[in-house]
Amino acid sequence: MTRATRVRALFALAILALSTFLALTQPARLGLDLRGGTQLVLETRDSPTAEADREATDRTLEVLRRRVDALGVSEPNLSRAGDRRIVVELPGLDDPDEAAEVLGRTAQLTVHPVLGTAAPGTATGTGTGRTAPADGSTVLPDHAGTPLRLGPAALTGAEVRRAAAEFDGQDGSGWSVGLTLHGAGERAWARLTGKAACAAPDDPARRAAIVLDRKVISSPRVEASVACGVGITGGTTRITGGFDQHAAQELALLINGGALPVPVDIVEQRAVGPTLGALAITSSAQAAVIGVALTAVFITVVYRLLGALATLALACYALISYAALLALGATLTLPGLAGFVLAIGMAVDANVLVFERAREEYAAGPHARPRTLRSALAAGFRNAFSAIADSNVTTLLAAVLLFFFASGPVRGFGVTLCIGVAASMVSALLVTRVLAECALALRPVGRRPRLTGLAGLGRVRSWLSRRRPDLMRHRRRWLALSGAALLLAGSGIAVRGLDYGVEFTGGRMVEYTTTRPVDAERARAALGTAGLDRAQVSTSGDRTLTVRTERLSAAQLTAAGRVVDELGGGAQKVRDELIGPSLGEELRRGALVALGLALLAQLGYLAVRFRWTFALSAVVAMAHDVVVLVGVFAWLGKPLDGVFLAALLTVIGYSVNDSVVVFDRVRELRGAGRGTSFPDLANTAVLQTVPRTVNTGMGAVFILAALAVLGGDTLTDFALALLIGIVVGTYSSVFTATPLAVVLERNGGASPRRSGRRPARRGGRPDRWDTGARV
Repeated sequence: MTRATRVRALFALAILALSTFLALTQPARLGLDLRGGTQLVLETRDSPTAEADREATDRTLEVLRRRVDALGVSEPNLSRAGDRRIVVELPGLDDPDEAAEVLGRTAQLTVHPVLGTAAPGTATGTGTGRTAPADGSTVLPDHAGTPLRLGPAALTGAEVRRAAAEFDGQDGSGWSVGLTLHGAGERAWARLTGKAACAAPDDPARRAAIVLDRKVISSPRVEASVACGVGITGGTTRITGGFDQHAAQELALLINGGALPVPVDIVEQRAVGPTLGALAITSSAQAAVIGVALTAVFITVVYRLLGALATLALACYALISYAALLALGATLTLPGLAGFVLAIGMAVDANVLVFERAREEYAAGPHARPRTLRSALAAGFRNAFSAIADSNVTTLLAAVLLFFFASGPVRGFGVTLCIGVAASMVSALLVTRVLAECALALRPVGRRPRLTGLAGLGRVRSWLSRRRPDLMRHRRRWLALSGAALLLAGSGIAVRGLDYGVEFTGGRMVEYTTTRPVDAERARAALGTAGLDRAQVSTSGDRTLTVRTERLSAAQLTAAGRVVDELGGGAQKVRDELIGPSLGEELRRGALVALGLALLAQLGYLAVRFRWTFALSAVVAMAHDVVVLVGVFAWLGKPLDGVFLAALLTVIGYSVNDSVVVFDRVRELRGAGRGTSFPDLANTAVLQTVPRTVNTGMGAVFILAALAVLGGDTLTDFALALLIGIVVGTYSSVFTATPLAVVLERNGGASPRRSGRRPARRGGRPDRWDTGARV
């Protein structure tokens, strides 16, 4: 073992030891879509008396935190997003309307002296435009509808130390709210009740009005035992008014939470039932195990001993990625879990690139210079590093854009994919290398080179060596075929239209699981009879029914649940999402910006790393893949939502990965093969990189197929989009990006040889082409 190998081994052991320690000692933070609960996004807005700036939002956040604590939710999470938005996560609470009612109310609690009753037609405090009292008092109806003239507020909710729901069955008062006052509130309450006690027993002035959000919720009469001019002292009192338990507890909760400094609007609302969250974890874990197992078997069969070691490195990759998530305190969401599994494909890609280059180096040995297994492996790592780095950087660009321009759980996908890409670099370039170098240093392994998987061309490369197809000879034909695919996809967008999800259009989506299958048309007709004539109804699987509509009040939600329950022989609400129209437009705009920036960022990076013709060809191929994927989803009638956006940006990363590998080989061949025409160089690069493309694609297909079958409804569409994207991306890198680069280059720098001529073999070896390059 060389000194460099020992250093790498110690470094790898240190990383694995730290990762193991974090995995054993740090708990994982699961998103609400995995453990069930409610997420609300609230946006502060200006009021006549206060501006909704960053400071006001921070104060609002603290008030909401106290209200959430009063709700009794375990492990709630509140955070500010931007200057005006607050994200509230409530695990275990599956009723978003209840949470929205409690958190969204401004709750301006005031206590007023009652000056008397008002004549009919007198203006109330709600701004009805009727005649206002001449003395400037406020008129509000009590709970019985009697208009009361109220004087200025004597005290506010800020002067209440504590409120608690109390039950007293002995005096027959039932539920009430006990208040403990402090400071100026204690003295103000004594003055208010002392003055009211001087009025006659039947005089309205003997009452005190408790006003919440400009509504009289209680107007208790001061008891006869209270002395005139003295009032209720001691700082304690009770609010009565025929409360039941729920009303008393809700009032106490709002009083304890305090008043919001500025009003808030709920712009996003999500709820996932705990059963669906548990099912998502189970199905995703099963998909991950099966997909990784199939990938491991495939890699081991193709690359034998080194494939088995790469599988062990993949297990180390999973450990490193999981530990990085824990160290960063990232929340693992359902799309994030998919990104975690998907990043395994990136780690497989890096291993395949190295092993294919090592195979080429070992095969070149007898005809060029002596090559051992260890030197071939070292050369494979060295020569593959450029393609690995470029492909991972382009994927990181898409993941970073996804994090900044997406929202909700999809941002978790961007975080997980970034971590996964970094971990795959460590796994492939460090852990796999240490394991492979240690294995090749063993004498029994050195005596059996075919056991390692390096002493052979592989079936794909052997077939290409025998046939040697000249793909670039028909470059215009391939480009025409790509144009036909774009036309077909574009016609799907024009004819069928795009079905934007609730995230991009705004509205409400409620998902139910039913006891027996429900026909979508029958459910749509029944909901229309119940008053939801504009609801969109869809089914997935045997017992999952989804209702989408622009608006859905609490009463309509109850009616919809009752209809679905009757049709399905029993139903359970498992998902509830509400997106405000302004937020939907913002998300849609952000998605378009993310796609545009992704294409520009890829173009800029590739133009720096390669020639501008290569960069433009790769970006055109990416745009081709985007249009085709969107068109296929349009033809299939699949919704375009945040999860689809995650898949789309991932497809962009996969597409550019394939193009980068081909163009990296073209650059290498062009630097060494002076006098060779560019079409011949491009054709050689494609043929030499096809084995990597096939083996990497097969590894990803195993994982995605498992996600599509076992990953649940959300991950099924995600996996389907990626499966389509991988097929289209593999095609476009070979038959769109490379032919377009040949056309753009216009055979620049070509030798007198015809561009359509097949490259000659060097030294009679079937796996080498006359490019002058060492590969």
